[in-house]
Amino acid sequence: MSSEVTTIIAIDDHPLFRKGVSDLIGMEANLSMVGEAASGEEGLALARELNPDLILLDLNMKGMDGIATLKAIREADLDARVIMLTVSDHEEDVVAALRAGADGYLLKDMEPEDTLDYLRQAAAGKMVISERLTALLAHALRHEASHPSDLNQAGLTAREDQILKLIAQGLSNKMIARKLDITEGTVKVHVKHLLKKLNLRSRVEVAVWAVNNDPALSKR
Repeated sequence: MSSEVTTIIAIDDHPLFRKGVSDLIGMEANLSMVGEAASGEEGLALARELNPDLILLDLNMKGMDGIATLKAIREADLDARVIMLTVSDHEEDVVAALRAGADGYLLKDMEPEDTLDYLRQAAAGKMVISERLTALLAHALRHEASHPSDLNQAGLTAREDQILKLIAQGLSNKMIARKLDITEGTVKVHVKHLLKKLNLRSRVEVAVWAVNNDPALSKR
């Protein structure tokens, strides 16, 4: 693993939970909790000030909730990857968060070692989503507007197909750009086209769709 330290802030209105997450992160040499906030407004200001690598964000907070905070973070054009860390496993909450630009969705009731493992993956640039939510998201996609039923029907170019498979592995745009030796801007354009062709609205949905519609990926 790289010796580079990933900086993290937590935005959550429960002080005991923030303390627990801070203690957990403190166990990992390559992760560093550099700040915490008790509200969305405070969290947004802190994110602007510290520009962390990773933001852990609760969904249900008084005042500015998690979705509003996430949208504000995205509008502020910060580089941080945002992982929802919440108690809600409701389908509409998961879909709303991912469509608002979350890079992952984790549940608070996971075992500490599982949470830490997901945080390591997130720090490495991977998308992370609690295992039981993947099936829930796949169910939501099946019952929405029509999507291509397989890769042949999707009409993807060779490069789009390549990028789709890397998204399905959980790679971020930056990691895909490095792997394919193209610019991150070029990856973003391809991802935009992918979303349109698949009639999807977030890269996590793309990953779930790919795994559910490509036998080769589902065997990974």
